[in-house]
Amino acid sequence: MGAVLGRQDTNKRSFHGSKLEAKMVDAMQQRASHGTSLKSFDGIVMKFPKIDESFRKCKTIFEQFDEDSNGEIDKEELKHCFQKLEISFTEEEICDLFEACDINEDMGMNFNEFIVFLCLVYLLNEPAVSEAKIKMGLGNLEATFETLVDAFVFLDKNKDGYVSKDEMIEAINETTTGERSSGRIAMKRFEEMDWDKNGMVSFKEFLFAFTRWVGIDENEDDDE
Repeated sequence: MGAVLGRQDTNKRSFHGSKLEAKMVDAMQQRASHGTSLKSFDGIVMKFPKIDESFRKCKTIFEQFDEDSNGEIDKEELKHCFQKLEISFTEEEICDLFEACDINEDMGMNFNEFIVFLCLVYLLNEPAVSEAKIKMGLGNLEATFETLVDAFVFLDKNKDGYVSKDEMIEAINETTTGERSSGRIAMKRFEEMDWDKNGMVSFKEFLFAFTRWVGIDENEDDDE
């Protein structure tokens, strides 16, 4: 997926996407109020193969958006596809979503970034987004996206829309009670998620880490 963003670049991105971030946090807090069916981090890991298979079905949607078939979706392609599907997003909403998901800041959304984009579209349950879900064919992927939301809710113990280091340690400890390595496992997983190194993980950061955990990055690189 490229290099991890530097602190300066991240601050710029965080500021630009703050409105979208606030919507995501609000949506996640609403979901968290309903609780989660997951009982341990192992429960999330067990779902990796099924999630990976479901992610690969997104490839067809990705190829539909990638009009010049260069392996990336640029902002104009995203706008054009939304117009073609008659999805009523404003230009600002499209730009915010694009820039939130283009974590490499290379002005192109690759496949794993596109998966994050689809998950965010799923999470933001607004009229225009609901319309987008239907027209983009996300209905069949709802179970997968719901699993991802459920996994984040499991980690977000205080239901504030973010996962902290302490919450990650608590989640891992629920799985590996009494094991000395549990703290190290938790810290490693947390560092993989905390892209901007601010000590808090948003749903977007969690999704990027998840695409790596299920092997999307590695397999996509092998295909090239």
